[in-house]
Amino acid sequence: MTYKINGQAFVIQPSVAKWIEPSVLDIDGNGHPIYPAVTNFEMEWQNLNPSGTFQLYEFFRALHITGSAVVELPQFGANSYTFYAYTGCVVYLPRFGNFFVGQTLDVRLTISKIRYDTFS
Repeated sequence: MTYKINGQAFVIQPSVAKWIEPSVLDIDGNGHPIYPAVTNFEMEWQNLNPSGTFQLYEFFRALHITGSAVVELPQFGANSYTFYAYTGCVVYLPRFGNFFVGQTLDVRLTISKIRYDTFS
């Protein structure tokens, strides 16, 4: 069980990982919320060594032209901590904080365009 992008495991697993709650787009005629067809997932590292920092940037650099990736994340709504491969995802440019004593602090990576119809 590990986070992967296009089959490549992360050098360092995130400290925090979470599904981002989607905003309600509107309310239908029956009073039910209408959500977007896709959602986001965010990973955070309090500190990340140079090889982990380089890997995150390389994930983005390799994908920002073609745009999509297969990302293995914890399965949304599963009753156990199992990973699932979501296809057609977009990797955002990682956000890096300060550099301190050989570590990059407060690193965040967002994965978007995760389709709800792939949830079980």
